[in-house]
Amino acid sequence: MKNSRAIVMIGISILAALLAVVLAARWISQQASLSTNKVAVAAVDINLGTRLTPDMIRLADWPAGSMPQDSFTDLKQLDTRVTRTSLQRGEPLTESKLAPHGATGGLSAVVAEGKRAMTVRVNDVIGVAGFALPGNFVDILVSTQEENNDKSSGRELSISKLVLERILVLAVAQEASQNETKPKVVSAVTLEVSPEQAEKLDLARSIGQLSLVLRNQVDLQPTQTDGATKHSLLERSADAPLATALPNPMLKPIPTKIGKAPKNRTPRPSEEACQQVITGSGRITQCY
Repeated sequence: MKNSRAIVMIGISILAALLAVVLAARWISQQASLSTNKVAVAAVDINLGTRLTPDMIRLADWPAGSMPQDSFTDLKQLDTRVTRTSLQRGEPLTESKLAPHGATGGLSAVVAEGKRAMTVRVNDVIGVAGFALPGNFVDILVSTQEENNDKSSGRELSISKLVLERILVLAVAQEASQNETKPKVVSAVTLEVSPEQAEKLDLARSIGQLSLVLRNQVDLQPTQTDGATKHSLLERSADAPLATALPNPMLKPIPTKIGKAPKNRTPRPSEEACQQVITGSGRITQCY
């Protein structure tokens, strides 16, 4: 009896061992089938507009099935290339993140094709209290005087108008890094504009005061406005009710008695009764 029980236990142990060997062999074969390739990644954090040097990049193992598109496997292909975006350590380098061949370092390599970089002077209020950072989008307002001013009356018609929308902030002061998220009050902001937008922006800053309006990153909807004037700001709608004084609950109205006005009746002489009374001092006439 004891021998049969021992044989059963040995058989179960052998089966468990065989199952473990099969599962281990299958796992090893699956791991061996996952091949990797070498891909160029950033060895350190790299700011945009930086010319790459050999100490900034390295080759790292990357799964062959998830290779980034337009990635590099040879470090020599990245020699003297300039980055168009900021790169984090370990991030793979791709062609879309680099400026064209022959581009020099600096902000000019960041400007998109067909665009221009233009700097405007701002302060802590105009610059959205320093929240307009590189990589953000802003709208631009100009506050100026309308051309059709009523000179005869001596009045000037002030107007505030939205002139440009969704303008990319390239740099604030001399900082172009998009990794910075802390607000920074600066005196100048560099914007990416088209040639036509550059003309409008140059005219706007020469005829009035500019203001930046921070815009949502994913808001692509254009806005059409008529501009705000002093008249439109203070005017009252034609169908709006006139302002009336509200009653003061602390004051109680004084009650007044309203009755019929007394009639002014003049008695006729025929209705009067008169009587003369003789006293010691003389005669007295009494009428009833």
